[in-house]
Amino acid sequence: MKLRRHLTRRRFLALTTASVGSLGVYTWRIEPHWLQIVHRTMSIRNLPRELIGASLLHASDLHIGPQVDDAYLSGVFDLMRKMAPEIVVYTGDFVSHNTDLNKHAPRMLSKLACGTIGTVGILGNHDYGSGWSNEGSAQQVVSLAELSGVRILRNEVANIGGLKIAGMDDLWANRFDPSIVLPRLTADDPSVALVHNPDSVDEMGWDSYSGWILAGHTHGGQCKPPFLPPPRLPVRNPLYTSGNLSLAGGRRMYINRGIGHLMQVRFNARPEITLFELRRL
Repeated sequence: MKLRRHLTRRRFLALTTASVGSLGVYTWRIEPHWLQIVHRTMSIRNLPRELIGASLLHASDLHIGPQVDDAYLSGVFDLMRKMAPEIVVYTGDFVSHNTDLNKHAPRMLSKLACGTIGTVGILGNHDYGSGWSNEGSAQQVVSLAELSGVRILRNEVANIGGLKIAGMDDLWANRFDPSIVLPRLTADDPSVALVHNPDSVDEMGWDSYSGWILAGHTHGGQCKPPFLPPPRLPVRNPLYTSGNLSLAGGRRMYINRGIGHLMQVRFNARPEITLFELRRL
């Protein structure tokens, strides 16, 4: 006959401590590097036939710098290259604001993965250095990224295989200006827009645009209780956490949770790269 083991206060505290410790290890050592490849489809009006079925890989928030392990980032870049996407887009924060742009950044930005047809990116607030206002820092990031084959769009439009990609500059850096970008697109143009901060979609100037918008910035909240919104989110609109959202005017936005982090901690918000299969609408 087995005796029932009573849950004493001491045993309860021991179990609680062990559980909290295990959760801490998971949020610090496991999830920040547990990359998820998210597969989605993207239907685009008048998509060129040559791009039907092609892959567009969306990466964001690398945060190259002292907080993110170089070996982890290098492994992500290697994985992206093995996937051989036709198009790669980066939606900002290539570096963290405290990154050494003369030593650390050149070494890691030289490893960026590119698409087989074309690669573009935009800047995020961290790419502008402390205070989000250092144009010199931003230009260094642009130069280093472009040496790796990534064309940085600063309120510009790029044509990649017939797909027009409108890249917006950063909102917090006071460089976001859709009024000089979106008028370059017609209603019939197959197009995708890139913004770093999802709050950008609530700014003036989007009325003529009805396509996809890809964003980053939020890290998915980085630590998100199950079934609840994250306690901290760097956007005005609390709905802009991660994933697919339907917007006014027929626009759709996808918010990528990012690859890197500002603090090495994630819970219920795994880092991601998003692989879209392009379809004609």
